Amino acid sequence: MAKAAGSHGEILMIIVEKQLIPPEIMQDSVLVHLASAYYSVGKQLEQKTQCSQTRGFILSTLRGGASRNQNQIATLLGFDRTVVHRAIKTMIQEGLLSERKAVSGRALIVQLTAKGNKYREFLIKERRAAEEKLRKDLLPNEIATLLRLLKVIAEVKF
Repeated sequence: MAKAAGSHGEILMIIVEKQLIPPEIMQDSVLVHLASAYYSVGKQLEQKTQCSQTRGFILSTLRGGASRNQNQIATLLGFDRTVVHRAIKTMIQEGLLSERKAVSGRALIVQLTAKGNKYREFLIKERRAAEEKLRKDLLPNEIATLLRLLKVIAEVKF
């Protein structure tokens, strides 16, 4: 049965259990395997860090002392404003972000707190550790081939 994924204001996606996908599609579909790998990596990192992709992306838009309003963040990420608003509200309550009124208009400007910066650094460390693990499991020529193929896939026009 298909189930909706998501937490902390995640964009809802339908994730179908592998056994429900016909074997001929699993065997032959490049896109299914690519999506499966992407979601597997994302889910493992989310479970290890207890940080949704949405929250991670929001944190990344605020790196380097950047201050942005919620609409700017939503536009940058291509996310629904409501999703971003909910995630930011929770992150403010957790002390990861601070907010202040914009000089003009009604917008609230958010930025990382010291706790938020520390949390973002933790997430980066965990992502780098996952990257290192993957690099240890693959041969250098496999990594080069994988990166080359991913670039080709990214450039395909449908």
